[in-house]
Amino acid sequence: MPRRGDPPKSRGATRRAFQQSTKPALFQSFNRSLLPWLLLLIVTLAAYKPAWNGQPIWDDDHHITRPELRSVNGLTRIWTELGAAQQYYPVVHSAFWLEHRLWGDSTLGYHLLNILLHCLSAWLLLKILRRLAIPGSWFVAAIFALHPVQVESVAWISELKNTLSGVLFFATILVYLRFDSGRRRHLYIAAFGLFVLGLMSKSVIATLPVSLLVVFWWKRGRLDRKQDIVPLLPFFAAGIASGLFTAWIEQRFIIAGDEGAFALTFVERFLVAGRAVWFYLGKIVWPVDLIFIYPRWKVSQAVWWQYLFPVATLILAGALWLLRKRWRAPMAAFLYFAASLFPVMGFFNVYPFRFSFVADHFQYLACVGPITFLVGLASSSGLAKGGRRTVLCTIVLLTLVILTSKRSGVYTNEEVLYRTTIRQNPDCWLAYNNLGNVWGQSGRLEGAIAMYSRALEIRPKYALAENNLSGALLRSGRIEEAFAHCQKAVEMDPNYAEAHHNLGILLEKGGRIDEAIVQYQKEVEIDPKDAGAQNKLGNVLASVGRLDEAMVRYEMALKSNANYAEAYFNLGNVFLQKGLIGEAIGHYLKAVAIRPNYERAHSNLGHALRRAGRIDEAIAQYRKALEINPSKVSGFQNLGVALYEDGQTSDAIVVLQEGLEVAKSAGSESLTKEIAQYLETIKGAGVQVP
Repeated sequence: MPRRGDPPKSRGATRRAFQQSTKPALFQSFNRSLLPWLLLLIVTLAAYKPAWNGQPIWDDDHHITRPELRSVNGLTRIWTELGAAQQYYPVVHSAFWLEHRLWGDSTLGYHLLNILLHCLSAWLLLKILRRLAIPGSWFVAAIFALHPVQVESVAWISELKNTLSGVLFFATILVYLRFDSGRRRHLYIAAFGLFVLGLMSKSVIATLPVSLLVVFWWKRGRLDRKQDIVPLLPFFAAGIASGLFTAWIEQRFIIAGDEGAFALTFVERFLVAGRAVWFYLGKIVWPVDLIFIYPRWKVSQAVWWQYLFPVATLILAGALWLLRKRWRAPMAAFLYFAASLFPVMGFFNVYPFRFSFVADHFQYLACVGPITFLVGLASSSGLAKGGRRTVLCTIVLLTLVILTSKRSGVYTNEEVLYRTTIRQNPDCWLAYNNLGNVWGQSGRLEGAIAMYSRALEIRPKYALAENNLSGALLRSGRIEEAFAHCQKAVEMDPNYAEAHHNLGILLEKGGRIDEAIVQYQKEVEIDPKDAGAQNKLGNVLASVGRLDEAMVRYEMALKSNANYAEAYFNLGNVFLQKGLIGEAIGHYLKAVAIRPNYERAHSNLGHALRRAGRIDEAIAQYRKALEINPSKVSGFQNLGVALYEDGQTSDAIVVLQEGLEVAKSAGSESLTKEIAQYLETIKGAGVQVP
């Protein structure tokens, strides 16, 4: 306060003094929080550079929003319809929906968002650790961001589930810690809202309230029922409900029909859990030989040495519990680690257990516990101080950057990924099958056949590989072999919709239409919401004159996908066959509204308009069809005939003459003859033909 009698400062002087007093504080705050994070973001982006333009792998095409879900109605289905998306994680699939609106199928945007979210999680982790006054917090956040075990979560587009739920996980903890210090209701509500959004991104974060209790126990040495436990009861309820719901969804939509792969006894599940703990700890401390699909352990309660893992885990937990009165940090780190891994330790069936009991992305959040403890231990021990600490940290982080950059290069495309996986895990039947898919799509059919065959050698009862092998053999012209393998696929898994579809195709090619229809019907019984399958069945039914049944199938297809242009087109064809011209025109118009360059729809719309006597409109549609496909001879013929009927004889002759030349160039004798005869007809009517 100024002494009485001192002249008051001017407003400008006061403002300058305030700016001078606050500028260093603001600058220090920026240095303390944002500047390190921006540096970490740049380094992390550089480390993941090999994966920036990585192509979709494995199930990415099921996560990047499918065509039938790209509309506003599709977004509604993501939230309201079970099975509409790959899993019922509506927040994640809404993010994918928005991403597709922003950058379509370009993978760069998907990868950069994953990296940005990963770095945001690291920044939130830094804020949490500083709030808890844990030493070495910046180094922990940097290791979390740059550790190669995280590559699978960050470089794999589908694992937006991990990176997005990770941000919401850490944000919830940070907000809840602020609530815990002041007990303000709006912070509690915000924390719970973030937690629910996180559960709708990936239910594995259901363990969050346990993590908070571990933190409170570590800080206070005890848990107070009123202060610590009761406020978290709604979080526990939401987490348990989400976990049970996800388990039900997983059982019904993902692993149904493959229960044999999960036939583990109660004891064997403990053997898996005990081994998983040491596996994940080992990959954190020594992150080498990381594999996209690790070998699936042969677990047996009859093998004595497998009990060593759970026994060692129990001994470790017991020792840390005895140590708790003197030092709680090791037990807290272990409890957080074990709790975070609990959903994927083997006690519950999750889809990846079909081929491996462990995966790098399973410990995306769990690794924070051991990393924080080890860094805190090193920071508190005084083993490295001053310049030595800087050098040591630099060496560690530089090593992690190199390992992460090398590992992210594996995710550039599917061929690199599966070749690498096979080299590291030669008995990975799934990798052989998926590599076969890659080679089959690029036309390397003999290589694809060899890969599918190798997958079946390793896993003889593998319906997916039998079906894929059938498809490759069919494309190679080996029809009988294809038929045999497709039948095997159906016998192995009677609920395998795609195998029924392919068997239908083979039967159709053999002229056994009625039997083909039976297979297509089984396909749609298994998956009635498959718009493509409904449309295909409709086409076959229409081809044998069962028009009313065909219409039902097309309408079912449109019920699943309101923007399915082919179904509108096919319905238009049926209406045209039935002589319902107005209905046909309406459906063709819907088809071309959805797909403006749908040449066949424009052409058939022209036919319908012509039959309705709307010749000028028909001519416009024929012109549009010819504009889309200027090499289609029938397009010239359609337009020429329509022009002649409209009295535009000179224009008709020009178009037909051009069509005649195109037909001759294309070697189409029948159309050449047909157009020539039509020109002769015009000539016979007394019109001069050049």
